[in-house]
Amino acid sequence: MFAISAATGEFGRLVIDHLLRWVPAAEVAVVVRSPSKAESMAVRGVEVRYGDYNDPASLHSAFAGIDRLLFISSPDIGTGERVSQHSDVIDAARQAGVSAIVYTSGLGADLIDEGVLGEHHATERALLDSGVSHTVLRHPIYSEFFLNPQLRAAIEVGELTSSTAGHGMNTATRADLAEAAAVVVANAGHVGSVYNFTGPLWTYPQLAAALSSLSGRTVVYRELDRDEGIVAMLGLGPVIRSGGFELQTGDLEEVLGHPPANLEAAVAAAIDAPAAR
Repeated sequence: MFAISAATGEFGRLVIDHLLRWVPAAEVAVVVRSPSKAESMAVRGVEVRYGDYNDPASLHSAFAGIDRLLFISSPDIGTGERVSQHSDVIDAARQAGVSAIVYTSGLGADLIDEGVLGEHHATERALLDSGVSHTVLRHPIYSEFFLNPQLRAAIEVGELTSSTAGHGMNTATRADLAEAAAVVVANAGHVGSVYNFTGPLWTYPQLAAALSSLSGRTVVYRELDRDEGIVAMLGLGPVIRSGGFELQTGDLEEVLGHPPANLEAAVAAAIDAPAAR
């Protein structure tokens, strides 16, 4: 029996879509804190179980009879509760006899022990200490944080700006990461592995060129001396400008069995290219 925790988020729903391509619905359970939000999954034959990261007792019963668990990290980022929530999930899975856990960590969690990555760092340590067989999927930031429908505004004004100094971005699409998670969960051969996922490297000047090509309208790139948008909100500017987003691995393509979405494909999906012309 396979289980996906925190499955009603956008990532979890994509994982279910892929997993059901290879695994019968009767062998899949979703563990969610709001079962009413999982009705569309129940209709597809997936078992819906109540399990709240803030209610350890619920997790013990939710994981009963589960062989392989996809443990999607808690959405409660920055609350100070995430590490204890994750510890409770791991402990409940161990006590329930789950044979293997697949955890969605963060790229760099092996090196950084503070902030959001510090939460993943602590969780990876807890997995090691638990003695439960596991696989770690270290995710980069989703491409959709940068490549989204708001790019239409750049097409309209004919200008794209950033403060990234031409450095590369190693993001990956939520769809590719979800497919990779489903592949790993469905195949026992991945147990014990640690994957550092990255998508194809792209830069903002290349993004401006892609917007021009897809829209048929010229979009020029202009470098700023200040951070803006998601880069400013997450405080990523210094990391990007120091090359911290330029790590590249072949792990995502290896797991997928095909190349992950390139810049042009991700942008086309984001801006709905036919409508943008």
